[in-house]
Amino acid sequence: MTSSASTLPPTDAIQRVLFIASTVHIYNIPPLTSNKGYTAAAWTADNNKRQIFTARLRIIETAVPLPKDAGESLSTEILLEDPSTGELFAKAPYTDAGAVEAVLDSSRFFAMRVVGEGGMKAVLGIGFEERGEAIDFGICLQECRKVLGLETPSEKKSAAKARAEAEVKKDYGLKEGQTIVVDIGRKGRRKAGDGDAGAEGHGGVESALFSIRPPPGPSEKGGGGAMPMLAPPPSAQDVRAEKRRSRGFEPVEKTAAELGFDDGEFGEFQ
Repeated sequence: MTSSASTLPPTDAIQRVLFIASTVHIYNIPPLTSNKGYTAAAWTADNNKRQIFTARLRIIETAVPLPKDAGESLSTEILLEDPSTGELFAKAPYTDAGAVEAVLDSSRFFAMRVVGEGGMKAVLGIGFEERGEAIDFGICLQECRKVLGLETPSEKKSAAKARAEAEVKKDYGLKEGQTIVVDIGRKGRRKAGDGDAGAEGHGGVESALFSIRPPPGPSEKGGGGAMPMLAPPPSAQDVRAEKRRSRGFEPVEKTAAELGFDDGEFGEFQ
């Protein structure tokens, strides 16, 4: 393949390297004889006599601003370069999905349509040494097709299906007549109004919150609004008398004479 000079992009263009492979084998492949596609076995037979070059492969995206802020023009090229000097060997403008075709019998080989000086076209075979690099190459081209609008009919169908699935929104609203039952773990507790249909206000809240009801208030006992009076504590004399009774000593009432007091001469003892 004759070397072709690289066309310099405009000065205001922005270029990005989307993919790079340091070692790619280039093959001079025979013309396609079947509509089924290319096979790499025909290139690599006879001790790789069809291999013509070992190149570095790069995918370059170029964005050129359009006048009057009308956006930008995007283009993508696949460059085959000398790995030592960087001199361009061949390039393939990626203008349609057929510019690069995967072969039928290997995941590491592709057929690529390159364009030389004067618009001359040729189909070269490229082979990656690592299967992982070949997979990354194919994924990068797929993303380029999405950006450039070069998707195949099957890719467009898959993308439309994915968008439709993403746009479907689940409706979590209640339909007409539907209700929600919320269980907050109140099993075994009294409910407001159970067994006390007339309870209102604070009493009703207490009966709902506690399993044991509080003692009735004065109004429930019929005692009016006054607080009940508590009995006074026992006196010391009552305590001593209670102790004597508990020990078996009962108090005995005796007269003054029986106790040794004389109430005759001095009058009645008082």
